[in-house]
Amino acid sequence: MTQADGTSFATLAREVEAFVRGPGEEYAAAIERDRSVPAQLWTDLRDRGYLRLAAPVDYGGAGLSFTQYLHLLELFSMSHASLRMIVHVCNGVWRSIDQFASDEQRKKFVLPQVAGDLRVAFTLTEPTAGTGADLRASVVRDGDTYLLSGEKHLITFGVSCDYWLLFARLDGSTGKDGTVALMVDRHVEGVRVEPMPDTMGVRGTDHAHLIFDRAPVPVANRLGEEGDGLAVALGGFLTPSRIGVAMTCVGLARRAQELAVEHAGNRVTFGKPLTARQAVAFALAENAADIEAARQLTLHAARRWEAGQRDAGALSSMAKLVAVDMLTRVTDKALQAHGGIGYWEGSTIERVYRDARAQRFEEGTNEIQKTVIAREILAAGR
Repeated sequence: MTQADGTSFATLAREVEAFVRGPGEEYAAAIERDRSVPAQLWTDLRDRGYLRLAAPVDYGGAGLSFTQYLHLLELFSMSHASLRMIVHVCNGVWRSIDQFASDEQRKKFVLPQVAGDLRVAFTLTEPTAGTGADLRASVVRDGDTYLLSGEKHLITFGVSCDYWLLFARLDGSTGKDGTVALMVDRHVEGVRVEPMPDTMGVRGTDHAHLIFDRAPVPVANRLGEEGDGLAVALGGFLTPSRIGVAMTCVGLARRAQELAVEHAGNRVTFGKPLTARQAVAFALAENAADIEAARQLTLHAARRWEAGQRDAGALSSMAKLVAVDMLTRVTDKALQAHGGIGYWEGSTIERVYRDARAQRFEEGTNEIQKTVIAREILAAGR
C-alpha cells in the first residue's frame, strides 16, 4: 500500500523506527534532563509529517488506515512517553472535532490542527466529578455566546495549546442530553490556567488545571447540537484513542523487553550470562507471549472499529485493559532482569518503568474498562 507521495508503508515504518532509535533518543535525554518538551520536537514531528499520519489525504494527511497507523504508533511508543503522547494526541483529536464540524469549522479548526499549525487539548476530566455524563462544568447561553464556568484538570497540553476541545453541560441539565462540545480559545477571558506539578513519568508533557468563571465562548464554536457533547467526546475520540493507548502499551513493553534481553545477554554472573539462567529466560519468554497477545487483541479491536462494528467500544476497553495489565507485568520483569542497577535514575529501564504507570489511567482506569465491558456483555445476555 502506498501513501500520497508514493512512499511505501514499509519504507515509512523504517523511517519512523530510525527516527525513534536515533533523534528520538536524543530528545528523550533532553526531556529527562530539562523536564520539558523542547519546541524543536513539535516542529520536527510536524515537518516529518508524523502529526498527520492518520488524517485523510484531502485534509493534508498521509491517509493511513487506522491499523497502519497503529503499527507506527507502536514504534513511536518505544521512545519517550512525551514524544508518543504528542503523536498519539495529534493523530486522534482531529477526528473528534471533524465528525460534527461544519464546513467553516473544519477549515478553522480541523485542517490547521492536521497541518500542525493549531494545537488542541482534549478537555474532559474534572477534579470534582467522574468522567462522562457526570460533568459539572456548565454553560449559560447569552445570545450568541455561552458563558462557561467550572473546573477541569489533568488536561494534557492544556497549558501550551491554542484551543481546548472542552465538554460541559447546559446549566441545570442532567445526563448526556445536556452536554455540549466547545472549541474554547486558550486566551479567552475569565479563565485561570494553572500548570500542574511534575508527574512521576511522562515528564515534559504539560498538564493544566483550568478554572472558568463565566468565560465567553461563541455559540459558533459549538460542535454539533446541544446534547451532542458526549457523542463528540466518546465516539470520535475515546474509542479509537483507547485502542491507541493499548498499542502504546505494546510499544513500551516491547522497548522494556529489548532492554531486558540486551542486559541479560551482556550481564555475566558466575561465568554465565543471565540468559543462561532458566528463571530469567522463562520471564523473557512470558513477556514475549504477553506482548504478542496484547498486540493481536488491539489490532482486532482496531479492525472492528474501522469496519464500524457495534462491538468496537467494548473491544477497545478489552484491548486497553489487557494491554495495560500486560505492560505492568512486562516492565516489572524487565526491571527485575536488570537487578539493582535498573532502579537507578538515568537508566533507560527506570524511565520506561515510570512511564508505564501512566497508561493505567489514560483514557479511563481498569475499573472503567471493566464497567464498559460488563455493560456490553450483560446487555447482550438479556
